Amino acid sequence: MSKNFELLQQAGINLDTPPVVPPRVDFPPSDAKTKNGNGNGNGVPVHSNDEAAQEETFKLVQNIFLLRGDASPRIVVFAGIDSGNGCSAICAQAASMLAKQKLGTVCLVDANLRTPSLPEYFGVSNHFGLTDSLSKPGAIREFTKVIGPENLSLLSCGGLATESLRLLNAEAMKTRIAELRKDFDYVLVDAPPLNTYADGVTIARLADGIVLVLEANATRREAASKVTENLRAAQVKILGAVLNKRTYPIPESLYHRL
Repeated sequence: MSKNFELLQQAGINLDTPPVVPPRVDFPPSDAKTKNGNGNGNGVPVHSNDEAAQEETFKLVQNIFLLRGDASPRIVVFAGIDSGNGCSAICAQAASMLAKQKLGTVCLVDANLRTPSLPEYFGVSNHFGLTDSLSKPGAIREFTKVIGPENLSLLSCGGLATESLRLLNAEAMKTRIAELRKDFDYVLVDAPPLNTYADGVTIARLADGIVLVLEANATRREAASKVTENLRAAQVKILGAVLNKRTYPIPESLYHRL
């Protein structure tokens, strides 16, 4: 466990997690390069078959979606505290892993209306997505794309929006979220960083909860505390936290034997 997460515990940030299996996952660091070679605001890497990452992704999916019984959330927002901490990649990997479990249909939503990255991650067009669905008629499925297994779909961002908060606060957004809940068994939403924009809180209020993404040795305790307070003030349920880009002070093979 990193010192960073220990500081969060000392700061009194108690996540609303089940008492037996707390959904806190440490993702190993990824040395994968992004498609453009430099990375982007959400830290989305090229697809990786790294065994450790796959294992941690399964643990995340299991703890958030599979071990809560009737209380399992169906619409979950993933949001980083800061930008560049790999939130989009984790959200995409979780959606792909959940779809592999064959428990129902999964829709991944790119709600980062300023700097979308999920279409690039899956190698599809960003055309005709969430923003279009908020201003045009038609069933929500008409705006989605199947991106892998038949049970995994993507609702891309669509046309970039300069007034994203206004769009997300509109009645049309509530209607579209209700449609997603009806048409899909699980919906995972990639939101902008919480320390920069209010979009994530707005979306999370329409969802069943939020998963926070923190970056090891980078996310500040004060920033995490403030974000957590804001979420609770907005009555958003915090389902868990992911510690990403973790480094090992000793060789990883020895670490797992301790």
